[in-house]
Amino acid sequence: MPSNKHRNRGSKINDDTMMPPNKQNTPSQEYEDDEIEEMQDTDFKKFMIRTFRSFQKQILELQKSLMDKIENLSLENEILRKSQNETQKLVEQESVIVKRNQNEMKSSIDQMTNPLESLKNRMGEAEERTSDLEDRAQENIQSNQRKEEEIRNLKNIVGNLQDTTKKTNIRVLGVPEGMEREKGLEGLFSEILAENFPGLEKDRDILVQEAHRTPNKHDQKRSSPRHMVIKLTTVKHKEKILKCAREKRQITLRGSPIRKTADFSSETLQARREWRDIAQVLREKNCQPRILYPAKLSFVNEGEIKTFHSKQKLKDFVATRPALQKILKDVLHSETQKHGHQYERRERK
Repeated sequence: MPSNKHRNRGSKINDDTMMPPNKQNTPSQEYEDDEIEEMQDTDFKKFMIRTFRSFQKQILELQKSLMDKIENLSLENEILRKSQNETQKLVEQESVIVKRNQNEMKSSIDQMTNPLESLKNRMGEAEERTSDLEDRAQENIQSNQRKEEEIRNLKNIVGNLQDTTKKTNIRVLGVPEGMEREKGLEGLFSEILAENFPGLEKDRDILVQEAHRTPNKHDQKRSSPRHMVIKLTTVKHKEKILKCAREKRQITLRGSPIRKTADFSSETLQARREWRDIAQVLREKNCQPRILYPAKLSFVNEGEIKTFHSKQKLKDFVATRPALQKILKDVLHSETQKHGHQYERRERK
């Protein structure tokens, strides 16, 4: 029955999308339930695309607001750093003055006995000033650390928002520049489906919402072609296509090999890359490792599937498994050394 079909689709999309924080009206609020149930398939798809684009616009506005806040916090962080340096210089100058005063006082004590109490008071005042300046310097350091932590948290939020907006994207690599002139990027994508997955190409539910090259401008000095980014209407269709691509392994366009992959933010891509060395070692030992969405490591250990969100969790687990510890000892040690060098470089800066 059409009404049940529309109700099921609407329920699924409501589960997959975020409620905008400002609760602005969206296209879905302009229709009553009875009107939505009476829509034809074509109208319903257009209605859902408008709804999706409205949510996407609100997410992008939130992302822009967060980026502005990050920029402001970065400026405040720079001001705090300068203030910290100036305070440190004042501390050093005051320390020099204190030492000089102390030397003068010692010389005066040898020559005079009566002004001894006055000199002691001067020393106490100088020490209090030094202590106050040191306290200010420590407060600036702690404030700077809090600002840096807040910036890291905001960057994580932005990365998650970017992953959310890219969740339905497929990235196609290796398609030569200019091939889209005949039929456009959407037409090329349909051609790829027809050439590699004939069954999917006939699936009318797979709709391309948007297609573009990235970066937007082509660099003539760049030897490799820009990536194609295909935005589909649902995550289910993206996963269906990627699953078929993994099963087929070799994907082609007019006989030439290309690649398909999911689309992630730069932070998530970096997090996924950091699992590669560990996954390679586990693969050699037939532990069936996989890097799951967005950046989790999964593998089989003693007949059970284990999943880890961070390397620290993995290290804690490995410490309780001597056999696994022997397998990953070298790669985890090298990872620890690498992060130690990175920390030292940041401290020098």
